Amino acid sequence: MSKTPRATQTPTPAKRRPSAGRSRRTGKDLELAGNAQEQELAGAAVNHTLAGNPLVSVRPADLAASAGHLFKALGKAPLKAGQHFGGYLKELRGIVGGTSSVAPNPRDKRFVDPAWQSNYLLRTLLQSYLAGQSELNRFIETSDLAPLEKARAQFVASLLADAVAPSNLLLTNPVALRKLVDTGGMNLVRGVRQFTYDLLNNRGLPAQVDSTPFKVGENVATAKGEVVFRNEMFELLQFAPTTEKVHARPLVMSPPQINKYYAIDLSPEKSLIKWVQDSGVQLFVISWRNPTSEHRDWGLSDYALCLDQAVEVACKITGSPDVNMWGSCSGGITLAAYLGWLAARGEGHKVANTSWAVCVLDMPAALDDSTLGLFTTPSALRAAKASSRRKGVLSGQDMARMFAWMRPNDLIWNYWVNNYLLGNKPPAFDILAWNNDTTRLPAQLHADYLDLVQLNPYSNPGVMEIAGESIDMTKVKVGAYVIGGTTDHITPWQGCYGTARLFGEDTTFVLSNAGHLQSLVNPPGNPKSYFYAAPAAASEPEAWLQGAGERQVGSWWPHWREWIQQRSGESLPAPKKPGSRKYPPLGAAPGSYVLEH
Repeated sequence: MSKTPRATQTPTPAKRRPSAGRSRRTGKDLELAGNAQEQELAGAAVNHTLAGNPLVSVRPADLAASAGHLFKALGKAPLKAGQHFGGYLKELRGIVGGTSSVAPNPRDKRFVDPAWQSNYLLRTLLQSYLAGQSELNRFIETSDLAPLEKARAQFVASLLADAVAPSNLLLTNPVALRKLVDTGGMNLVRGVRQFTYDLLNNRGLPAQVDSTPFKVGENVATAKGEVVFRNEMFELLQFAPTTEKVHARPLVMSPPQINKYYAIDLSPEKSLIKWVQDSGVQLFVISWRNPTSEHRDWGLSDYALCLDQAVEVACKITGSPDVNMWGSCSGGITLAAYLGWLAARGEGHKVANTSWAVCVLDMPAALDDSTLGLFTTPSALRAAKASSRRKGVLSGQDMARMFAWMRPNDLIWNYWVNNYLLGNKPPAFDILAWNNDTTRLPAQLHADYLDLVQLNPYSNPGVMEIAGESIDMTKVKVGAYVIGGTTDHITPWQGCYGTARLFGEDTTFVLSNAGHLQSLVNPPGNPKSYFYAAPAAASEPEAWLQGAGERQVGSWWPHWREWIQQRSGESLPAPKKPGSRKYPPLGAAPGSYVLEH
């Protein structure tokens, strides 16, 4: 079939229209195309998982005020606005005449279909859209607005531009038009059916994943282990080593409260838990309970004390006087609070070494370059606290909705086209199914996280207390291994490098060529993977990168395995069974808390 949509073809004697029989692609062709589309969707969404969710909502009033900045710019400089409009009209003449060089970004997947260039009407429409968007952005950039007002106006302008993209409409999307012909209109039937379902069940947002094939404990979260401790806030899972001998010092993992722990155990071939089991390291992983409104008073202090309980249990079971610990994303924020509490009590000896995955402890720095940072004002923080206090929890679904509107092309309009115009199901992908298995945050923990934004306590000693103890991270003395991702938009690697610097120049910093979650789920075997590793001796992250030496091919997992094994003590015979007399097994992993919705 021709790459040009039939609705806009103009057949000529030199280029005959293909026959109806030849124009229809085979079932295999459609399956391959569907698989490619599914992989693209999944790849885009994985870069924007909820793991670093927006704790502050962008309120309608904020959006209205941002739109007001745009109108303010128009009102203050009508002549300049007229000049830009004139520039747009001039570009339109070139577009209509076929002389315009306006083109989409080659990495913009919305417009990769050849019909956007080969079909005159579609090319004209696309170039007009891009020229208008560009001229509006230039007008805002050259306006007299304050920097923050400019950034907010740009955000609103991008939301509008993304929404009106010609790829979002059936009659101007060449892929959707071809699908209409290939399926005899059945794509629209399926699309309407899926739109109706999402309207009734997903509050109007297109579904991002087909979670039905994934069952926790059956084909995800299947690593062999046992629950060896349970209280009202968490279960502690002990995972069975696969080696004949194990190291004496155990590793205790603190995962984020924002998501469920099994991102590190999606499948055996990409399970970090299995990797640790195969490394001769005794592993304990916390599985947080999904709180409800009755747990509204659980705060950062309570979660930090949970880590102390987990450490005590791990030490009792293994006979080790101390542990190594791992904190990822917000689980690392909790780990830092716990270490500060231990140091204040003179008990820092309980934790010998730490690993930090995609964790930024300087929270204001993490927000500085983010879209959400545009709206993190004192009034927004107060409103966010009041909202969760009123409800008792911050809903994971609400966080996901707000996060989607921060990145609408990847998390909304991509799926609008896939689910409704093409009539495809959303991808069945384990990482996205995990991301869709949302949790809630207790109101107090949410408020405590927001206080971190204002107080920045890990960089400013004495401004925060945990369980009655003043926190001063300069008193924390632990070995540290910190991982960041080059394309992480949630916890930028420069901020992760700041975490490494917090623990001294001997800290090992690793920079992986991946995004937020891929930095964590990074098993060996991907030929495109590479990383840099060096002590965090340079004061600035860019200087560190320049001096980090040649990049190392492959995953950082083997590099970390060597680091953690060297710091895990002597080798002992592996325990024959999990738990102990005082802490007998309570049930098989993944436990019961991970199944709560």
